[in-house]
Amino acid sequence: MPRRRPVPRRRVLVLDIGGSHVKVGFSDRDGEVKVASGRNLTPEKMLRKIEPVLRHQRFDRVSVGYPGVVIRGRIVGEPPNLGKGWVGFDFDRAFGCPTRVVNDAAMQALGSYHGGRMLFLGLGTGLGTALVIDGQLEPMELAHLPYKKGKTYEQFVGEAALRRLGRKKWQKEVLDVTRLLTAALEPEYIVMGGGNVRKLRVLPPLTERGDNRNAVVGGVRLWKGALPGSPARPPRDSGTASPARRG
Repeated sequence: MPRRRPVPRRRVLVLDIGGSHVKVGFSDRDGEVKVASGRNLTPEKMLRKIEPVLRHQRFDRVSVGYPGVVIRGRIVGEPPNLGKGWVGFDFDRAFGCPTRVVNDAAMQALGSYHGGRMLFLGLGTGLGTALVIDGQLEPMELAHLPYKKGKTYEQFVGEAALRRLGRKKWQKEVLDVTRLLTAALEPEYIVMGGGNVRKLRVLPPLTERGDNRNAVVGGVRLWKGALPGSPARPPRDSGTASPARRG
């Protein structure tokens, strides 16, 4: 009997799009490559920026974490911190292989999840939020809800608030916002990620530090179709398409 040839392992390209950087990772490689984003970043400009990173790389699936509202895999609103042209953009055609798009906080939440009822809060340019309950992901846009003084949660805990308030007052706002969301949503644990989590000297109750690298894990899990469903652990402070080729 002839020997059966091994099935090639699926290789996923993961893009985590943020207000200051686009992080590029692969399912079989540690680490990420960052390229600058900014307020003028359109999908076409992003493709040109990441082209040198993707040159000579093969992948057959793409996961995109997008900093805005995504419903059933479709971008439904332009991002406030990037350029225009994201709504209706054909990622499948651009990459030449199947692409799944989710909210960026939701993708990092997927990668951070380890069972039970988890609330994810991403402290970055804005405030990313998502719930995962017994393996079921629910992206949210809590950042834009009214908080106080006629302003939203994001306006008190986002990057601009950190610069405006200073680290000490900003940390107090983060603690207060987390307390309110914890009371409303009743998570078993909270994962706090995003680039600014490292600036917190004190973590709120039930909270563990996330890791931005979990976005790649989440992007890979988008294609696996299953999440860990084991009971929650106590918090820990851890501070079928043809392969595509770019290049």
